[in-house]
Amino acid sequence: MDRIEILEKIEGNPIIAAVRSEEDLEYAVNTTVSTIFLLHADIFNLSPFVEKARNSGKNIFIHMDMLEGIGKDNKAIDYIHREIRPDGIISTKSSHIKYAMEKGLFAIQRVFLIDSQSYKQSVKSILTVQPDMVEVLPGIMPGIIRRISGRLSIPVIAGGLIESKDDVIQILGSGAMAISTSKKELWNL
Repeated sequence: MDRIEILEKIEGNPIIAAVRSEEDLEYAVNTTVSTIFLLHADIFNLSPFVEKARNSGKNIFIHMDMLEGIGKDNKAIDYIHREIRPDGIISTKSSHIKYAMEKGLFAIQRVFLIDSQSYKQSVKSILTVQPDMVEVLPGIMPGIIRRISGRLSIPVIAGGLIESKDDVIQILGSGAMAISTSKKELWNL
């Protein structure tokens, strides 16, 4: 799937299931979400998890920083790209994002905003690397989401601490293209 199709699919259903277990994945593939963020996997279950998501018609993104049993270097990205074939990756590491994009993978740069310095550093990194999307955590800060969305031409996903339908509405109204959440009750909104 190309970048435009991925973005259109996310825009069409802006709730992203953030899964950490096989049970979560089983639940997510039977919901209306179009996209799944695989936040935890290991060398033994990675391929079956990605295959299950793809067979259900969902976009699937692997969080590189949280994989077990696979290195956290460019060879790991090469392996995931060639053998596992997800729609893309998520990482906090700019070097991973840059390399994945060179390989043709859709890349989502995850940033944690804890203070004004982390905000400035994150914006600088995003503007330098130019990922396909940015995931901002914690996502429950509509004012900050509005501010960073206004500063970037890159689509923003808000993730973390999103607990209710009202949170989702407020965050999407503040400029985020989508939200990611592990809260199963929100996956069918």
